[in-house]
Amino acid sequence: MKGIELKTAAQIAKLREANLIVSDVLDAISAVAAIGLSTWDLELVARKRLKELSGESAFLGYRGYPAVLCTSINSVIVHGIPRKDVVLKDGDILSIDFGAFKDGWCGDSARTLLIGNVSDGARALVEATRVSLEKAIEQCVPGNRLGDIGWAVQAYVEKRGYSVVDQFAGHGIGRHMHEPPQVLNYGPAGRGPRLSVGTVIAIEPMVNAGKPDVVIEDDGWTAVTKDGSLSAHFEHSVAITENGPMVLSRA
Repeated sequence: MKGIELKTAAQIAKLREANLIVSDVLDAISAVAAIGLSTWDLELVARKRLKELSGESAFLGYRGYPAVLCTSINSVIVHGIPRKDVVLKDGDILSIDFGAFKDGWCGDSARTLLIGNVSDGARALVEATRVSLEKAIEQCVPGNRLGDIGWAVQAYVEKRGYSVVDQFAGHGIGRHMHEPPQVLNYGPAGRGPRLSVGTVIAIEPMVNAGKPDVVIEDDGWTAVTKDGSLSAHFEHSVAITENGPMVLSRA
């Protein structure tokens, strides 16, 4: 694909190392996230575990971002900044997004957690978003087209009455967190460049219970649903190999 750096097997192995750090940190946060903790508490967990694993944050300082972790609660879609005065409550859904470098290679992944007793509606949204990512990953085989990935997400979630956020997208990943190509979460199948062995991408569906419209808050980062509806977010870094998709950020 034009403009896309295809990775060798050795480079994909290095990307796997970085992504395993990301997975480990997300696991550490998932293990402690609970009612009464602030999102800043989770930031501290992420920083501590990242240091123990000898990784470097991909987020801290990126375009001025002030933390190593993104913590997005309920109607926050992405890029929620951890804060001491934002405390987890019973019934919240919490999206955690984290990126790290190891030996010059980047890993990136996200997941949405259920806090306490979550409503059936919120639980269904989170599950649909998670499954839509798995449907997208299934399309990551040589010869398929980039548009097949977005179509898989859109077709799955819209059939269930949800909407895809179209203001943000996934991306290629390698020595930089964001590389070509842009990986949309919508669009027709069978369009776009063909997927080649060695392509590595971060696929990250963001799905709203209501309409897709987005508002960016005054901090310049926090993206929320315009209608106040719930939003969920999942992400994996995936390498396209001769044997199909290799999910680098899954332990």
